Amino acid sequence: MQFPYMPSPKKIVFGYDPDEFEEFVKEWVPALEQGYERVERQGGTGDHGIDVAAYRSTQGLEGPWDNFQCKRYKSALNWSTAASEIRKMFAGVVLGHFTRPIQYVFVAPAFARPLRDALAKPEQTRVKFLAELASTGDEVITRLTTDQRQKVTELAEQTDFSMFSPVDMDQMLEQHKSTPYWVMRFSDDERERPAIMTPPDEHDAEEARYVQQLVEVYAERWKSEANTLQLIAQHPTAGKHLRRQREAFYSAESLRRFARDAYPEGHFNAVMDDVCTIAVEVCDKRFELGWDRLQGVLEAAGGAALTQTVLTRFVRPLDRIGVCHHLANDDRVTWCEEGGAA
Repeated sequence: MQFPYMPSPKKIVFGYDPDEFEEFVKEWVPALEQGYERVERQGGTGDHGIDVAAYRSTQGLEGPWDNFQCKRYKSALNWSTAASEIRKMFAGVVLGHFTRPIQYVFVAPAFARPLRDALAKPEQTRVKFLAELASTGDEVITRLTTDQRQKVTELAEQTDFSMFSPVDMDQMLEQHKSTPYWVMRFSDDERERPAIMTPPDEHDAEEARYVQQLVEVYAERWKSEANTLQLIAQHPTAGKHLRRQREAFYSAESLRRFARDAYPEGHFNAVMDDVCTIAVEVCDKRFELGWDRLQGVLEAAGGAALTQTVLTRFVRPLDRIGVCHHLANDDRVTWCEEGGAA
């Protein structure tokens, strides 16, 4: 059996045009976990040498910030192009367009060896840059006034060139996996769901409502033998049943958190909505006890058809039961009719 060829993520990125490459970088930057206030794409005419800006404060370009300079060329990024961008950055600072960034990161699919060597030797590179600056014919410098050119030189002399660095594409892709955008761009076959959460011994406040609904179910069926959590824990059937339902609730909760961290918003809610569609129809049927209604919904949830999304393949039978309790937690379903519990 033959399968269609699937290019690697790296090959896909290498095929991006400049605009799409900048969008990819904008998605990746938050994965650096620097606590940025905002990440903004500014590439285009009049960008003053900023492609993707990551702000470390609410002051934006007037406060501390990092610049991610995106260079998507057919050939590897070389020193000549990088030096031109650095000159543009210094000129932008002198002209008051922004403060000097804390970090200036060159982002490119490939770097020429001389550029990598230069960025690895910041002091030597500053000397080289200043020598070239004195004789450059770059319009971004030549159109400045004499005073402004002097200020550019002074700023470069005062700058620690270790602020300039390249980023490795393999590292970028690995970090991009932690963003919700990964699945929208690349094959997701290698993603694994984390281990299922274990219910804490003490009931959490966030599970109060569905547990309350279960207490009502037990009280309705077993009366005073199981109408409090303490009595339920001692009851031969209700106690074991409650433990299983809590395990299911936390299984679904672990799925919810996995979906929140790994995928765009809405995937877990799609599972909730699919199960709810079936659950409310079953709930509307006539049942003698809330216990019977609960069992009917849990059974129906096990066979509910789920909308096919990237999350569907991770949904387990225990999650479906847990989703029912998430619905009960939100009062989207109710097990006992009003006044049914003793």
